[in-house]
Amino acid sequence: MQSCERLYSCEVCNKVFSKKNNLVTHNRTHSGERPYVCDVCNKRFSEKSKLSKHKLTHSGKRPHVCDISNEIFSVKVNMIKHKRTLSGERPFVCDVCNKAFSDKSNMIKHKRTHTGERPFVCDVCNKACTRKGKLICHIRIHSGERP
Repeated sequence: MQSCERLYSCEVCNKVFSKKNNLVTHNRTHSGERPYVCDVCNKRFSEKSKLSKHKLTHSGKRPHVCDISNEIFSVKVNMIKHKRTLSGERPFVCDVCNKAFSDKSNMIKHKRTHTGERPFVCDVCNKACTRKGKLICHIRIHSGERP
């Protein structure tokens, strides 16, 4: 990066970005904001590109075939993740403890055990969780549903 380039820093985790839009998108990991909504199933996404990939699942098109299992996928990245799982490939490594993962998102979730980051916060009682699924289970306490 050039020294005259403006940098944008996350106020929560201090991660630095060269583009303000990337910081805005990143901040959604802390806030849980998901402004992009699938018009078919109402699933919400933090990024427009993730919504676009998701919409392929509704198209019925499944052009990506795993050459190991012949399983078919609508989204190429899902086929790649599938192949990594089958082959045992684990290219994503935690820089703290060297634990390896086949999926980058699993490594990111794992790293929260080291950082203490809890980006998913209950609107009712402010309890913070490391994973979205844990927050969803917690919210059931307030709604009266069984956990």
